Amino acid sequence: MAHVLAKLRSAPLAAVKQQLEHDVAEHAEQGMYLEHLWQNADKPEEVLFLFQVKDLAHCRQRMREVHAQALAKNPDTPLPELTFLDGS
Repeated sequence: MAHVLAKLRSAPLAAVKQQLEHDVAEHAEQGMYLEHLWQNADKPEEVLFLFQVKDLAHCRQRMREVHAQALAKNPDTPLPELTFLDGS
């Protein structure tokens, strides 16, 4: 089972939660399913979230594309730091 752990700085938990809820169908189309959402208790400006993913290689490539598109539109777009976890 594969997962992606995302860490986003300088984003309110409520805003991240709202965006993830908005994107649930798109994430599902890509084989990504949100499992957990946390606010870092020691660094309240950090939000972490965990996706279970069906295909880690596909997810990694798709995230590169999505992040490149976001940066092309706005180079100051805050993007999460992603850690790809393979449990096989």
